[in-house]
Amino acid sequence: PLFTATYALEWHGITAGYSTLDVKKTGPDSYTYSSRIRAHGIFLVAFPGARTQTSTFRIENDHVVPLTYREEGGGKDDDEALEFDWGAMRARGTSEDKMVDVEIPAGTQDPLSVQIELMRDLIAGHPPQRFALFDKNEAKQYDYTRERTQTLDTPLGHLDTIVYRSDRPGSDKVTRLWLAESLGYIPVQAERE
Repeated sequence: PLFTATYALEWHGITAGYSTLDVKKTGPDSYTYSSRIRAHGIFLVAFPGARTQTSTFRIENDHVVPLTYREEGGGKDDDEALEFDWGAMRARGTSEDKMVDVEIPAGTQDPLSVQIELMRDLIAGHPPQRFALFDKNEAKQYDYTRERTQTLDTPLGHLDTIVYRSDRPGSDKVTRLWLAESLGYIPVQAERE
């Protein structure tokens, strides 16, 4: 792999499991980004199997272009299998046991490829403001706002980070990412509210 990282998942201060991310180069301009989440301890009762997400994408004109997205492990009703047809500007496949065949705007990302596009934009000096993110059965607009800088104490030592907030207009769900500039803006911490 080009990159592998393991993150601890916490719920109210208790280690609930671990998430392992890796990026592999699969061709001259193509990559696979995978996430595997495994519950730990008492959380195995609620989440007995591993949850995996996989995005295949290519880099085209300095942007991430998702090709396929898979999510498995939460039960058949939660699984997703999508293909992005950029010639027709459509996403097709299945999501939560339903057929999907919808139009997508240019630049649409999947839940994993958006992380790579965010890092690439920041490295290029173009702070993002909004992404179209394919979420379950449609592309939804998510705003990205730089909130602050913060130094975190991590197993890699003290890291200076930039905190980005991601949310969708009209939704009360918020995701925050702590991105380490010294590591190419790799997320070193994430939080969902």
